[in-house]
Amino acid sequence: MASLKVHITFPEGRIKEPIIYQIGQEYKVVTNIRRADVTEKTGWMDVELVGDAGEIDRAVAALKHKGVKVDLIERNIIE
Repeated sequence: MASLKVHITFPEGRIKEPIIYQIGQEYKVVTNIRRADVTEKTGWMDVELVGDAGEIDRAVAALKHKGVKVDLIERNIIE
């Protein structure tokens, strides 16, 4: 089981979209919002993704494809 902590920054046009929910539904990852600050015009979240390393990588790629900026905070792999 692997986990990845990422800092996600949302552009103004994506603030109201349920992107974190969508990632949890589309990929076999558990999403855990650790911290967040979202307003009408800006938003960021620190999110932990837990699951298979390959699924986490696909989920991160999907986040980027959806137009959010993703920065790595920490990666943890337990085998």
